[in-house]
Amino acid sequence: MDFSKNIYPLFFENLAFLSPCTNFVKSFRGGMRESLKTGSKVFLSLLFGGVILYWMYRGFDFEHLMTFISNEMDWTWMLLSFPFGILAQMFRGWRWKQMLEPVREHSRTTTRIHSVFLSYAVSLIVPRIGEFARCGVLSRQDRVSFPKALGTVLMERIIDSILILLITAIVLLAEMRIFGTFFDRTGVSLDGVFRRFTTEGWIVTCVCGMAVIGMVVFLLKRLSINSKIKDAIHSVIDGVLSLRDVRNLPLFIIFTLAIWVSYFLHFYLTFFCFDFTAHLGLMCAMVCFIVGSIAVIVPTPNGAGPWHFAVKTMLVLYGVADTNALFFVLIVHTVQTLLVVVLGIYAAIALSLQHKIEITKA
Repeated sequence: MDFSKNIYPLFFENLAFLSPCTNFVKSFRGGMRESLKTGSKVFLSLLFGGVILYWMYRGFDFEHLMTFISNEMDWTWMLLSFPFGILAQMFRGWRWKQMLEPVREHSRTTTRIHSVFLSYAVSLIVPRIGEFARCGVLSRQDRVSFPKALGTVLMERIIDSILILLITAIVLLAEMRIFGTFFDRTGVSLDGVFRRFTTEGWIVTCVCGMAVIGMVVFLLKRLSINSKIKDAIHSVIDGVLSLRDVRNLPLFIIFTLAIWVSYFLHFYLTFFCFDFTAHLGLMCAMVCFIVGSIAVIVPTPNGAGPWHFAVKTMLVLYGVADTNALFFVLIVHTVQTLLVVVLGIYAAIALSLQHKIEITKA
């Protein structure tokens, strides 16, 4: 029996999770326009990430890389890091329940976890689509309101961003010398940016900001004419405000911390795979982790390109040779991305089988 003939239909059939997302987006814009927009985003993200990777690895000795992978790496530590990468996503699925309950939406634990696995995988194809994808999965599998689910996801992102900013501030203060060197070498200087602003520049910036706010208010008023769009917006807002009614706030905080501790350990344990990073210590790993987490904000597949550049630069500042730093970022990012792909394929198959079983029972 040809295994691929059974698996491929299951995987592609499960792409129906995007239908609620598509319907939600189509209520705001035409389908063709959205398709073109999405296509251009994919192309630009791939192009941008590809240009950075080409610039970093031009003239790189890939034969040496293969020898290094085969003979000079301790893969035990890489394998030990995998459970934490999986746990980080599972904790996100468990935490999601805490935010769905206040908006009177309920879903199965397996559905939430599989939807998170799948969301990270599809974001490798279309950056940032994962947030819509996992809401679509819950809508299709467990009849959860798509707008409300989306609102809870937006709230999650806000919370995670605040936590990352707090950790960044602490690490920045602790490692000010390293960050100062990083800003000097990359040409980033907040003081220099602000000095270039004249009084007229500040006035223009404020006026532009007020114009943007005015435009948003105007659009919201216009959109409120359509009752369906108005209801959808209210549902999203309800989801965003779900945090205020979380029943077990201590558990929510524990899950949030567990997510980021797992992410960090998933990254930190890879330091022990290489002789040139094993001795660098916890603080160096924390600095690289924070810089890498900020770099993945750039919409490229899993931060490919910006993540490589940012982490490689920090490793060099800590004394790692340029070639070794390139080895590290290429191997670690590739292996961790493959883990995301494997989890995504597993989730797509599991969700498809679950859906088929439910249809059969019905």
